[in-house]
Amino acid sequence: MSKKAAEHHKKASEHLTHAARHHGEAAKHYDTGEHTLGAHHAHTARGHVVQARWHEEEAVKAHVEEHGKK
Repeated sequence: MSKKAAEHHKKASEHLTHAARHHGEAAKHYDTGEHTLGAHHAHTARGHVVQARWHEEEAVKAHVEEHGKK
């Protein structure tokens, strides 16, 4: 795997870790009735998922660039 692809996979993993934490925080806030804070964390989690998806796609592109069709 190329260094470029590996870096994108690492970044995707980091974003998904952040998303999981924000989802956990959202759940806590919704449980206590703090809906505004819950929504904030849920929205932030979604942003991390979107970023993770972008890095995933970039990793695939890097892999294809290095090991593309022969």
